[in-house]
Amino acid sequence: MTNEHNGLTYSDAGVSIEAGNSLVDAIKPLAASTRRKGSNPALGGFGGLFDLKACGFKDPVLVAANDGVGTKLRVAIDSGIHSGVGIDLVAMSVNDLIVQGAEPLFFLDYYATGKLDVAIARDVVAGIAEGCRQAGCALIGGETAEMPGMYHGDDYDLAGFAVGAVERRKILPKKSVGAGDVILGLASSGPHSNGYSLIRKIVDISGAKYKNKAPFDTSKTLGEALLAPTRIYVKPILTALKAHSAIKALAHITGGGFTENIPRVLPDECAAHISLASVSAPPVFGWLADNGGITQKEMLRTFNCGIGMIVVVSEARADDVMLTLADAGEQVVRLGEIVTRTDRQARVKFTGSLSFGDKS
Repeated sequence: MTNEHNGLTYSDAGVSIEAGNSLVDAIKPLAASTRRKGSNPALGGFGGLFDLKACGFKDPVLVAANDGVGTKLRVAIDSGIHSGVGIDLVAMSVNDLIVQGAEPLFFLDYYATGKLDVAIARDVVAGIAEGCRQAGCALIGGETAEMPGMYHGDDYDLAGFAVGAVERRKILPKKSVGAGDVILGLASSGPHSNGYSLIRKIVDISGAKYKNKAPFDTSKTLGEALLAPTRIYVKPILTALKAHSAIKALAHITGGGFTENIPRVLPDECAAHISLASVSAPPVFGWLADNGGITQKEMLRTFNCGIGMIVVVSEARADDVMLTLADAGEQVVRLGEIVTRTDRQARVKFTGSLSFGDKS
């Protein structure tokens, strides 16, 4: 029989229940700040509750999405800058919900680490709460897992889960997407949360350091510049959807860039013609292309290149939709149009060349 005075504890195995409890106490006010109609974001229960009826939907369809932040976390860990990745975590899921016309309702997070650092975890959750506020959804729960032996040092990983709802008759994309429709683009804040394995490789090759000034933006360190949070498009797009029935489809430009994501919302018989002269990519992309020797083709299928969201709209109302989105705070450009596709035609055809901002 084990002597109770010498018996092992969970703490001896590297897991601190006290640290977990301290984190819950620290993030309760953050969760409360995301409260919205239908939610009661009080942490500590076995599950999060949400009252869909309170939101006023008549014939709702639930839409769910989950994602992570990828190796952008490595940049955050190495830079010691953690709050922005919480916004990224929310953005990657809620931007996927809005492209189907769904309003994000609630969010749950999963935070895993080898040894829980309450201050770092609180910074991450503060970013998650900020992302939820930007998206208008409630943070109603989550999980913190302390797993010694699975992660080393200050390493941690994140996953996020979002649920939204859309009236059945308003689900996107619409079947009416077709030749003649206009393609609009909404500006990104930078690489968002995609391509960071390549970005980190370029940083290594260039010899740049995260703590030093960014070569393409001397007002920030390289770490700060590369950790610019993913833009959350939810509220401006919800405003535009309520104002205009002319919006037919949306595409979130994530991994795969323009090349892979635009065709996901097009009928088989259609292709997209994109004028790259309309795109003014932030300087970070020029720095990456130059230092990595990356071709334009590779840039367009790896990064968003300055356009984080695509909006397909009927030609007759394109200007009106652009004005509504601009009034809601978006930078909007007219990228191209939908055309009828021939048998051998690429799903996305590009004309012109990418133009990068000042890289000095």
